[in-house]
Amino acid sequence: MGDPRTSVDWPAVICEAYAAEARPPLTEQLVAQVREELTQALSGAADQAAHDQAERANEALDAFEVALRSVVGPRVESLDEQAGVAIMKHRSEADRPLRAFGGQ
Repeated sequence: MGDPRTSVDWPAVICEAYAAEARPPLTEQLVAQVREELTQALSGAADQAAHDQAERANEALDAFEVALRSVVGPRVESLDEQAGVAIMKHRSEADRPLRAFGGQ
């Protein structure tokens, strides 16, 4: 079989996992925006380690949330290349802000 990283659509996988836990829920338009931003962030990253791809994805999610200033969601903890899933985690305020609704 080929390299799993080349067969997994990481932007779509990460976007789906992010949108499932983002608050408030994302509209279809915002989901498409997140997917596009993740696609741009991960373009050319297929040959990078999963950890590096996760960092790039998290930077894109940070930028998305900063631009909107009204959405919070989880970040990529790791990418399971064999299963083709993104393991997500929520951040504490000490790690980064979770303040879309005025506080924790």
